[in-house]
Amino acid sequence: MNAPGHASSPSTSWLVLFPHESAPIVVFSLRKNRVLLSSFLGIALTGAVLTGSATASHADSDQVLLQGSTKASYFWDDASGRFGDTGLPASGKPMQKGMFASPSWPLGTEGYVVYKGKKAPFFIGDRGPGIPSNNGVMLDIDAKTFADLTGGRFNTSTLMVNGNGGLGHINVDYVVTKWGKGYGKKNHPVAFSTGWYKRFDRNPATPPKVDTVPLSAEVEKSAAKKAEKAERAGRAEKAEEQAVAAESTPVTPAAEGAAPAPAQDSVNLSNAVAAAVKTPADHSNGILSLAVLAAFTALAVALFLTRERLRVLLGRRGGSEN
Repeated sequence: MNAPGHASSPSTSWLVLFPHESAPIVVFSLRKNRVLLSSFLGIALTGAVLTGSATASHADSDQVLLQGSTKASYFWDDASGRFGDTGLPASGKPMQKGMFASPSWPLGTEGYVVYKGKKAPFFIGDRGPGIPSNNGVMLDIDAKTFADLTGGRFNTSTLMVNGNGGLGHINVDYVVTKWGKGYGKKNHPVAFSTGWYKRFDRNPATPPKVDTVPLSAEVEKSAAKKAEKAERAGRAEKAEEQAVAAESTPVTPAAEGAAPAPAQDSVNLSNAVAAAVKTPADHSNGILSLAVLAAFTALAVALFLTRERLRVLLGRRGGSEN
């Protein structure tokens, strides 16, 4: 039995969490619970490893497996049978935004398209276009995504896209980042009439060396205009800041033999400080934060599961001190 205020026995070492001046909270014996502590550490380390693996896996999912350009139409098959609706999509999944149809790619294939600088993700959930694919229309975009890309709106009554100037076909750049596992050609799309949608491709296309979509001249021109506009705005903003700084700088007589410091230096220093403050943190901080969160979560769960044992230990501790 230990006297009040005396150190605990050499055989035990008690951990105190959130100590209070009048009522310290004794949680458990470190030496008697080595297995429990090892479990905590194991769970925390496992969480950190899984977090890192998840991040790497997500990065790998952005790998470019195929890229190219094609003409695309749009559709919306919600199984209602309205306005040419052919029924439930071939994948069996309900019609939804992001579901595209291909005449030859395997169902489940994922990627994204780019139209006039706008990017939209997709997964292949249906077959089509049919006859139009013989004329080079190798992709069917869901009507909602088509509306977003062309600046129109999806009409739920007619299943059509309105307000986009009557566009029904557009030229898009496509990128495949994941191939589906079923039947279909794992290469540039071919017409529905070739029957590739019911054949299994064991020789997927070799991934290109360049991991970006070659944008059309129109997209590049649009990007150049945006960059030029941003540059002009930046110059105007900088000139305005310099003017404000010059007006706010008090005019005082210069000390004898010393030249006054130019206002430009103060503006540059302010900009440098602002840039340093706005510098984003390294992505590894996010992973570390998740690992710490996983460790605390594991600790809380373990304490909850061993609460009965803790009560017994606390009871014994109280009895020994009495």
